[in-house]
Amino acid sequence: MPNDHDDLPYVASAVVAKTPPPIPAGLGGRQDRTGLAIILMCATSLIFAGQDAFSRILGSEYPPLLIVMIRYWVFAVFVIAMVSRQPGGLRRAIRTRRPRTQILRGAILVIETTIMIEAFVRLGLVGTHAIFTVYPLLVAALSGPILGEKVGWQRWTAIGVGFVGILIILQPGSTALDPGALLAFASALMFAVYGLLTRHVSRDDPAQVSFFWTGIAGAVTATILGIWHWEWLAPTDWIWLGLLCVLGTLSHYLLIRAYELAEASALQPFAYTQLVWVSVIGVLVFGEVLHMNVVIGAVIVVAAGLFTLWRTRIRAA
Repeated sequence: MPNDHDDLPYVASAVVAKTPPPIPAGLGGRQDRTGLAIILMCATSLIFAGQDAFSRILGSEYPPLLIVMIRYWVFAVFVIAMVSRQPGGLRRAIRTRRPRTQILRGAILVIETTIMIEAFVRLGLVGTHAIFTVYPLLVAALSGPILGEKVGWQRWTAIGVGFVGILIILQPGSTALDPGALLAFASALMFAVYGLLTRHVSRDDPAQVSFFWTGIAGAVTATILGIWHWEWLAPTDWIWLGLLCVLGTLSHYLLIRAYELAEASALQPFAYTQLVWVSVIGVLVFGEVLHMNVVIGAVIVVAAGLFTLWRTRIRAA
């Protein structure tokens, strides 16, 4: 539910299409129960993969903006319900010191989600997610120019290795570059910018505020862009969309619970299990082919991303 995931560490697949957007840690009291949190994160990643499958099915029949708009309407209701239970309620959540940046975050996530659904349709779940795994490296690369953070040579090396993995996936020059691959990379880039903006506003706004603005600004943006694409879904497709919204709400709840129970850095590696789930679904349900270059490239990108995460933890310590 509205791809996330700093509010929360970036979760690979956070988008309306692929995953919910990152949800702020700190929406509840935290007790360190890492084992249970890891189980919840793996379950969430499985649900995210199911959402991706529904998004691909619906995105192949209807304009992606229409699907995103309806999902954001449901997400906005979920956000309001969650935030209302926090100290200060809605009155506190509305007050932001960076309204323009918060609105920009919401708008970027809507566009990123729409692009991701289109990538699912054009490239498939496996190829899209294999490329999307580069977004933590993009976060590291862009943290300098956007946030003024220092990126050491170790992380720059990991970023370079990760992009080698992307080149292995894309195999430039061997065949014509699939437009879906460009969409997947654009989605990863926009999600990285969204994440960096989230970290930027977190300096002044608590997680409760950012979570509220993600849902509400996103719903407004999705409506402005998507209402022009309105059409009634077939009765059966309303069922698919309803299941998509239910899964989105459930995954958001499980994600919040996971980050209440354990530190984000301990859970982030398990978010990569979504790549395994979408590969299984892509092959068994949609008949996608798991090419060896995609497997090798994805392993390299994920390894580079995990190294970057480890270096970030070392610096924080």
